[in-house]
Amino acid sequence: MKINIKKLLKKLLIVIFISYVVVTFVNQQKKINLYEKNIATTEEKIEEATEYKDSLISLKENADSLEYIERIAREKLNMYMPDEKIYIERR
Repeated sequence: MKINIKKLLKKLLIVIFISYVVVTFVNQQKKINLYEKNIATTEEKIEEATEYKDSLISLKENADSLEYIERIAREKLNMYMPDEKIYIERR
């Protein structure tokens, strides 16, 4: 009778250990998946920020050009060249 109890205890301990390992593995896998998702999101944000930075650098490089100054004067300040005729469309 004692031998059966010892064997049963050993089997029960093995089952508990295996269950613990499986549960730990599943929880770690969930964390890994979450971290990978966060990495992907962060890389996407970095790419967007890099593109925005590049557009700002391009804008800065062109800020002194005559074409840029004329465009801003027309669009933002509603200014035109002295010899231009302006037509206003009525609706």
